[in-house]
Amino acid sequence: MSPGSYTNPVFGGYFADPFVLAAEGRYYAFGTGAGTTAQSLLGLVSDDLVTWTELGSVLTPGALDGATHLWAPEVAHMGDEYVMYYSAGIEDKAHRLRVATAPHPAGPYRDLGASLTPQEPFAIDPHPFQDPDGSWYLYYAVDRLESARVGTAVVVDRLLAPDRLAGNPQPVIVPSADWQLFLAGRAMYDAVYDWHTCEGPFVLYRQGRYWCLYSGGNWQQPSYGVSVASAPHPLGPWEEAPSDGPLVVRTRPGVVHGPGHASVVTDDAGTDWLVYHAWDPAGTARRMCLDRLAWTDRGPVCAGPTTDPQPGPTVRSGR
Repeated sequence: MSPGSYTNPVFGGYFADPFVLAAEGRYYAFGTGAGTTAQSLLGLVSDDLVTWTELGSVLTPGALDGATHLWAPEVAHMGDEYVMYYSAGIEDKAHRLRVATAPHPAGPYRDLGASLTPQEPFAIDPHPFQDPDGSWYLYYAVDRLESARVGTAVVVDRLLAPDRLAGNPQPVIVPSADWQLFLAGRAMYDAVYDWHTCEGPFVLYRQGRYWCLYSGGNWQQPSYGVSVASAPHPLGPWEEAPSDGPLVVRTRPGVVHGPGHASVVTDDAGTDWLVYHAWDPAGTARRMCLDRLAWTDRGPVCAGPTTDPQPGPTVRSGR
């Protein structure tokens, strides 16, 4: 069955960095709220991807090494438990990746007390991905000062266990284009750089290749949006088509600003849907949006951001 039509945003509250997991017959969304500490990590549940019910905070507070801001939770089903990855820092500084577990997708998740990236001065946006061969990888964003375009890049490392990385991150998305500029003359790490940003990775396997969606640029600029690179293996090498802007979805000036940090969920008809956050023109909040993701011979393309009624996802009755 289909719920008929829907109109973005599909959830009216503040809900950034949305990730949707299909589990135990329902859809669970995890995102960043406007609060601090454990109240930052929020959950929603839905039967149709359109109508969402709030679960509230999904993380049990624990010792977080003084962190005050928690960002971008994503959840994977590993064995008999659900594993949440997220970052913890102080405002926008010194974020490290952390992990928490729960026996049910709704949580509450219990932090395991481990930092997955102690060697990184800044690490955010963890995305767990299971290869069709069963291997697990973690994609995430880090700061890199040695590249031609200094800034935030996406890397990938093998997950040896839910709470342990191999410690050998490989590059996935390295800033390479003018549209990825976040801020010229930005003071960072005791120096000043023209800072570029590529973040919010999400990986899926389609058309015999691996595709990494990511957000790039400055959300306040018209060039901001979600782009994509592809590779023959989860560790690369990754290739990206040259472009003057993001290839999947981008800002609609005066209508929808800063569409980014996307995830993909597949409905019961096999259609892929892009789930992302976007600001209203007044900049009051980041809200969860949903648009159909189409696959072409050049990769994924989204017709959004849409603001008018759209045909909804196909979901089995009694799911």
